[in-house]
Amino acid sequence: MSAESAMGLPAIDVVVEAGAWDAAAGQVARRALSAAATALGADLGNHTLALLLTDDAAIRRLNAQWRGLDKPTNVLSFPAAARITPDGTRSLGDIAIAYETTAREARAEGKAFAEHLAHLCVHGFLHLMDYDHDTDAQAEIMENLERVILRRLGVADTYLTPQIGA
Repeated sequence: MSAESAMGLPAIDVVVEAGAWDAAAGQVARRALSAAATALGADLGNHTLALLLTDDAAIRRLNAQWRGLDKPTNVLSFPAAARITPDGTRSLGDIAIAYETTAREARAEGKAFAEHLAHLCVHGFLHLMDYDHDTDAQAEIMENLERVILRRLGVADTYLTPQIGA
């Protein structure tokens, strides 16, 4: 049993696919994802999720394949089908984040890179947990939850500037 599992948190597998990411990114991501899981209050100790830290080229291919949008984006979430693996764990799904887009947005919005990365992790995680922003009402719920989680991480209200989902 992993430490995360014992605390009711999902096991988080961080895969770094692009060389621009540094070692601190994985730590920021794990902290943000754990905070998001804790905030929801569900026991996710028997769950896993994967985070892919990649580049614009790879995320562009994923975006084109899965969303029909031939352009890079900051974060993509792929919720898993509800099934239990042979070892009894369930996958929540996968999140992919592009380095160049994340860095460009952080600079444009005057945010620290690590804080923007934390926000993208939280945003992606909430999508795995069936939160969305397709309607104004859904967006308000999701954004308010993001604010609460990010505040717990010491990140200022990110919705005071333009942001995710553009």
